[in-house]
Amino acid sequence: MSTQPVTVTRKQKEPIDFVKVEESRQFKNFMHAKKKFIVPMTIFFLVFYFTLPILTSYTTFLNTSFFGDISWVWVFALSQFIMTWVLSTIYVKRANRFDEMAEEIVKDQLDEGGNR
Repeated sequence: MSTQPVTVTRKQKEPIDFVKVEESRQFKNFMHAKKKFIVPMTIFFLVFYFTLPILTSYTTFLNTSFFGDISWVWVFALSQFIMTWVLSTIYVKRANRFDEMAEEIVKDQLDEGGNR
């Protein structure tokens, strides 16, 4: 396996050094922004998702009536569907911004030959 950086050659420009791209401030800011969004959202999703089976297994709190014959378990389960749609919508909007940031990095690297 080669230890040399992977490069892509373009017309009349220097090849892009992807190691330098990865070390650039712009790329590091991009990765930081993604992690700053993805990690908390993933933690929230997992906690919210696993709370229902844990609460139903070890407590009787969710078995109490919410409205008529509808218990809190049903409300919580329905809220998980709503939460999934909301998080998906938020992610799609944020992913569009991440795509713009990635395109900007690619454009800058193509313009400057990856020497930034």
